[in-house]
Amino acid sequence: MSTPPDQRLLLVHAHPDDETIGQGATMAKYVAEGRGVTLVTCTAGELGEVLVPELEHLAADRDGGLGEHRRGEIADALSVLGVTDHRWLGGFGRWKDSGMKWHDDGHAVVADEVTPDSFWFADFTEAADALVEIVREVRPQVLVTYDEFGGYGHPDHIQAHRVAMYAAQLAAVPSYKPALGEPWDIAKIYWGAMSESRMRASLRALRESGDTTTFEGMDPDGPLPHFVAPDSAISAVVDAEEHTETKLEALRRHRTQVQTDGGFFALSNNVGNRIWGAEAYRIVKGVRGETDEDGFETDLFAGIG
Repeated sequence: MSTPPDQRLLLVHAHPDDETIGQGATMAKYVAEGRGVTLVTCTAGELGEVLVPELEHLAADRDGGLGEHRRGEIADALSVLGVTDHRWLGGFGRWKDSGMKWHDDGHAVVADEVTPDSFWFADFTEAADALVEIVREVRPQVLVTYDEFGGYGHPDHIQAHRVAMYAAQLAAVPSYKPALGEPWDIAKIYWGAMSESRMRASLRALRESGDTTTFEGMDPDGPLPHFVAPDSAISAVVDAEEHTETKLEALRRHRTQVQTDGGFFALSNNVGNRIWGAEAYRIVKGVRGETDEDGFETDLFAGIG
């Protein structure tokens, strides 16, 4: 049996593609540096919107099969990032995509109809226990997941946040279900975020170039979505600009979900590297390590002996 890496990162995400959008560059960087990266995905994203016309038949309201297809997409994306340890919470298909609808205020909310086998209705203890077992096996020093709003309000993102935070607590309790493994206390927990200053600078560059459709409706000087955090709330920025193209190539593998002619791909290399290659985090648990001249940790493992 091979010896596990000294430094180990665990990420908990709701659907395939969330991991690459949020932390693809960080994952690629840490893999390249020989650190351990484990990804847990909570659902197969069966209710995602299919953006490729020739694959529209996979949608849940047509022939179905999107979840199995996205299983292949995430495998391809992770192979690009170099991540070899991927788990489905409770096993593939244990919990289904809950779906969502858009609120008038521009964020996601729970759909009018949610099936009983959806992740939103998962037995909380059962879902947490499935993650506790992984935590105790992998023994990560760092956990990354969503904030309490799930970034933009998607119920599965919110549930992933809740399950991850609860499981992190339970995993550290010596008397809690010893059959799930030896207790493990995760030293540092972060919520993924996007830097307000970087987002505004990138939007400004896009608008000045004449692009009014990418991130349509977002004003460089106006209100921004919830997942964009003020720089004062951010504690770490992992600069992985050299892995930006790796991240974007991994995103291309999620072809049913990501439009390659806009959004992530419309930015010039210079702007794109700044916004997609430098990923921001809010610290939730643990002591901040050494920071740079801007007051940010540059490594999620900073301060861990």
